[in-house]
Amino acid sequence: MLADEDRIFKNLYGYQDAGLKGAQARGAWDGTAGFIKNGRDWIVEQVKASALRGRGGAGFPTGLKWSFMPKEEGPLPHYLVVNADESEPGTCKDREIMRNDPHLLIEGCLYAAFAMAAHTGYIYIRGEYIREREALQRAIDEAYDAGLLGKNAAGSGWDFDLYLSHGAGAYICGEETALLESLEGKKGQPRLKPPFPAACGLYGCPTTINNVETVAVVPDILRRGADWFANIGTPNNSGTKLFCISGHVNKPCNVEEALGIPFRELIDTHCGGIRGGWDNLLAVIPGGSSVPCLPAEQCADLPMDFDTLRNLKSGLGTAGVIVMDKSTDIIRAITRISYFYKHESCGQCTPCREGTGWMWRVLTRMSEGRAQKREIDMLLEVTTQIEGHTICALGDAAAWPVQGLIRHFRPEIEKRIDQYAANPHSDPVIVAAE
Repeated sequence: MLADEDRIFKNLYGYQDAGLKGAQARGAWDGTAGFIKNGRDWIVEQVKASALRGRGGAGFPTGLKWSFMPKEEGPLPHYLVVNADESEPGTCKDREIMRNDPHLLIEGCLYAAFAMAAHTGYIYIRGEYIREREALQRAIDEAYDAGLLGKNAAGSGWDFDLYLSHGAGAYICGEETALLESLEGKKGQPRLKPPFPAACGLYGCPTTINNVETVAVVPDILRRGADWFANIGTPNNSGTKLFCISGHVNKPCNVEEALGIPFRELIDTHCGGIRGGWDNLLAVIPGGSSVPCLPAEQCADLPMDFDTLRNLKSGLGTAGVIVMDKSTDIIRAITRISYFYKHESCGQCTPCREGTGWMWRVLTRMSEGRAQKREIDMLLEVTTQIEGHTICALGDAAAWPVQGLIRHFRPEIEKRIDQYAANPHSDPVIVAAE
C-alpha cells in the first residue's frame, strides 16, 4: 500500500484549495527555475531514470518518447500537446487532476515543453468536461498573472505559452493523431504513420503528445528524485498510478496507489470489497472498456501493472477498473461495449467501419440466444481480421473485449444459445442500443 508521504496528488478529492496558493502550499512550483537551468538533457534523463511509463493507456516509456524530438530548435517550432480527451469508458482520473490539482499539470507542461524545446503547448480537453475546462483555465490565468507562464516563465529564462482547446466530444480524438487533426480544425480522423508526430505533428511540426497524468507527475519526479519514483511499484512498472474503480464494489472511488498493487488489496482497502463478497465476483475489466475482461479466478492476487496484465492477454490501459459481480449478464455487457465502439468509429478504415457493426449485431443475437454455436468461432475470426488491420487502435479496442468474452465465457454464450433453441417461441430480451 502506498504511504501517504509518497502521494503525488494530495488534493485528488478537492478537500483543499485548488488555486495557486493551495498548490504552492502542497509543494508545487518550488525550485522550477533551478530545474530548468539544469538543462534539457538533465530533465529527460531524470524522467528516463524514473522509469515513468505513459499513463494514457499504452505504457510507453515517457523519457524515451521525449528523446524522439529533435535535439535543437530548427526552422519549425516544436509543440507539446497534452491529451485531456478522457473518453475511455470507466476512466475518470484526469478530470480530478484538472479540477483539483491543475497546477501540477501546468508546471509539468513547462518542464516537458522545455525538455523538447517547445515554446508553445496545447491542452486538448474533452468536449463534455465543462467544469474541468473552467477550473483549468482559471489555473492557467493564475499562472500567467504570477509570471509562471509566458515570457521568462517562472524566472527560468524559457518562454512558454500554454493554451486550452476544447474538443467536441468524439472518442476517436483521444487517439493522438486524430487529436492533432481536431486541434487543427479538421475532422478528427487518425493519420497514417509514419511520419510520427515527433517528426511531423501539429501543423506539420515536431510534436509530442502526453496524457494528463503522465505530465502531472513530472514535477514531483524532479523535486523528489528519479530514484524515489523508480522505487515505488514493481520492476519495470514504477511509480504511483491513479486507479478509477467502478461497478459492483461497495465504495467506487478514484485512488492513487503504487503500480503493481494486488487487485484484492486495492478493492478491500479502498472500496470496501466486492458487493456481496468475493465469492460473488464474476469478472473484471482492468483498464477501461477497450481491454479484455478477466474472470474472477484470475483476479484475486493479480498485480495491477502493465506487464502482468499484458501477459494475461488483457491490459492495465488507463486503470479504469470495472468490477462485475454475478448479477451481470456478461454477454450483454460486452454487447453494450461493442455498440459503443461501433458508434465511435470514425469510418476511415473498412475493417473497423464494417466490422464493428457486424460484431455488435452478432453479439446482440448471441445475448438473446438467437445464434448458432458455429458463429462463436466465426465472430472470433472476424475480431482477428479487425485487430491490427486499421490505421489506429480503435479496431483493436473494439475486438479485444469480444475476444475476452469468448476466451473466458464461451460456455455462457453456448448455454444462452441452447436455452433459446429449447424454447424458440419465448420472447427474447432486447438489448437496448442507447
